[in-house]
Amino acid sequence: MDAVAYPESAVIEFVNNNLIPLRIPSDHPTLGPKYRIKWTPSLLILDSEGTEHYRTLGFFSPQELIPSLLLGMGRAYFNQPDRPRATACFERIIAEFPKSFQVPEAIYLAGVSRYIESHDVANLIGIFDRLAAEHPNSEWAMRADPYRLLKK
Repeated sequence: MDAVAYPESAVIEFVNNNLIPLRIPSDHPTLGPKYRIKWTPSLLILDSEGTEHYRTLGFFSPQELIPSLLLGMGRAYFNQPDRPRATACFERIIAEFPKSFQVPEAIYLAGVSRYIESHDVANLIGIFDRLAAEHPNSEWAMRADPYRLLKK
């Protein structure tokens, strides 16, 4: 990734403004086994306690790396739970990276975050409607399919 994604100025700026990067060699005697690093690149989003919230394996283009990192940040906020910050990360993926393969998951998680905050089933129905219309063949449309039963 050093040759493709990381040198991109947008990626550098995003990482510097939002994350604390740490490179762990897969053969590191302590951290490699602790974080189950078996292949590189493995990108992990950890919280301040070192708890893993998101993991990817393999290379990303610069256009996909930022949405992937945003998804990881959103999942970390979701788990804390800080649903408004999580929703902001997911909505940013949808707005700024509309062609990213991360968008269907971002739509799903943004709707779930809004539902947890509001308990308004319209958020769950909205997930189904949007994914069925915009990403009907995605894994996330399949996961949202039960929400269609909430329609009256």
